[in-house]
Amino acid sequence: QLQLVESGGGLVQPGGSLRLSCAASGFTLGGFTLRSYPIGWFRQAPEHEREAVACISGNGVGTNYADSVKGRFAISRDNAKNTTYLQMNILKPEDSAVYYCAAVRSPYPDFCRVLPRHWRYDSWGQGTQVTVFS
Repeated sequence: QLQLVESGGGLVQPGGSLRLSCAASGFTLGGFTLRSYPIGWFRQAPEHEREAVACISGNGVGTNYADSVKGRFAISRDNAKNTTYLQMNILKPEDSAVYYCAAVRSPYPDFCRVLPRHWRYDSWGQGTQVTVFS
């Protein structure tokens, strides 16, 4: 399992932007690189289930998004920096939640073809709070 640490959450007004980061470590055991790990972003608001937001393949080519964030959020990764990002634009109050990044080692380049649910991942960060208030 990886160690994942999210950062970048905070308070923002509707229409604003935030960029979340997810720093990964612990993936070199067994000779693996971070390219072996698709990364997902999830969010969970109080009294709601954990919701998949975005996914990016290990090489960064394949991405997928929840319908609720398409056109507003963008996932990217810099494997040289061991970091994955979630750029969030045109934020809405309903985007308020704790945001988590997650990872799993997978040999499948199309891992993100259908937005994976939370049980597909086995490594999780501690989360970062995003609050959109008017």
